[in-house]
Amino acid sequence: MNLSFKNRIALFNTIAAATTALLVFVAIYSVVFFTSYNHLEQEIRAEQEEVFESLVVRNDSIIVTNLDEWDEAEHQKVEVNPTFLQVIDASGNILFHSSNMVNHQILYNPNIEDEKFFNSEISHQYIRLGQFAIKSSSGKILGHLSVAISRQESFTILQNLIIVMAIAFPLVLIIQFVVSFIAATRSLDPIHDLIETAGSIDSSNIHTRVDLPVNQDEILDLAITINELLNRVEQAIQHQKQFASDASHEMRTPVAAIKGNLEVLIRKQREPQQYVDEIKKVIVQTNRLENLLEQLLHLSRLESGASMPRTEQVSLLPMIQSIYETYKFELQAKHIEANCLIPEFCLVYADRVYLELILKNLISNAIKYGKENGVITATWDAELSTLHIADTGIGIAPENLEQVFNRFYRVDSSRSNEIPGNGLGLAIVKKIAEMQQIQISIQSEVGIGTTFSLIFPTSY
Repeated sequence: MNLSFKNRIALFNTIAAATTALLVFVAIYSVVFFTSYNHLEQEIRAEQEEVFESLVVRNDSIIVTNLDEWDEAEHQKVEVNPTFLQVIDASGNILFHSSNMVNHQILYNPNIEDEKFFNSEISHQYIRLGQFAIKSSSGKILGHLSVAISRQESFTILQNLIIVMAIAFPLVLIIQFVVSFIAATRSLDPIHDLIETAGSIDSSNIHTRVDLPVNQDEILDLAITINELLNRVEQAIQHQKQFASDASHEMRTPVAAIKGNLEVLIRKQREPQQYVDEIKKVIVQTNRLENLLEQLLHLSRLESGASMPRTEQVSLLPMIQSIYETYKFELQAKHIEANCLIPEFCLVYADRVYLELILKNLISNAIKYGKENGVITATWDAELSTLHIADTGIGIAPENLEQVFNRFYRVDSSRSNEIPGNGLGLAIVKKIAEMQQIQISIQSEVGIGTTFSLIFPTSY
């Protein structure tokens, strides 16, 4: 059954109301039923006590001593609130009966040993019947007294009550459904407004936000959540646009250089050595462009979740020593001393490949921005499970520290052509560190140097 949300609300409320009404109706009927029949049974017992006073048991025989009780008016009439009396011995013979029982006989059960109440009919009239055992002093059952009174009034009341309930029950359900439907429709109006506003938002008006309802309820929470989602989407779009703009800018520089070098070559005939020199420049720019595309692809895979880390225990000392060896010529060119103050059996939890990529980026940056005759030091703090990589380079100004992990950000844009790089390295480092639950922080002073700190998880 495919119902709309408001119809489902109305249906569920109606089912709940139907269940409640049914329970209430059953309770009302039960109370009226037991009250009316209890009243009848009290009258029967009162009559039974009066009759028992007029009965005498002698030599296992039943003798009626007070005939006036049998001659009361209520024992003579049949049509208006009659009372019927009948005494039957143990053999089933009628010993006595009231005068209104001349043409009738009350059915009885000879197996009743004490008393029993049940419904019956006499002369097309509904009665409530009580049958009582008449016993001797020794407890022997000598016969039975049957006392019956009309239950026509109770029967009529109960029948009318059933008719009223049968009519009221569907009316209650119909009214409940209509009221629930109207209430659900009005309650959902703010949601329809949210849907309409949210449906009209696209990239051209992503700054639009849904209006917050006045009532402090779940719909307000939904509106706030939608607005927060739109904020994140807007930021993502802005970052994407900025990323595309920065990538285009970074690509434009090597492409322009390649084009310029090739145009120089075709203007006129040149010496072979000039061709070699220009081609070498083209190769440098091509390598720069290739490196940029490779890092863009790597960053894209990281953010898409296509490449997930595999955590294991990694020894830090041989990895850092291997990276120092990789950058041996760069270190020698700037006369930078590389120190490694790490214990021999220092182990950390990380992905080996990703950790090597992080360390290569950090050490490469330390070399690129390091001063001539400077120092790079890798230090391990066992108490804090932290690796520090410090340099004595140019440093970073305090206002730039929060931006160094942004894509394509270069601290000194005026020196971008002098220092190789494209500003993606630290963005990749940040992303890989987050994927491995490695906390990364930075401290720096202009003219003194920079320290990157990696806090590793103690278990996985």
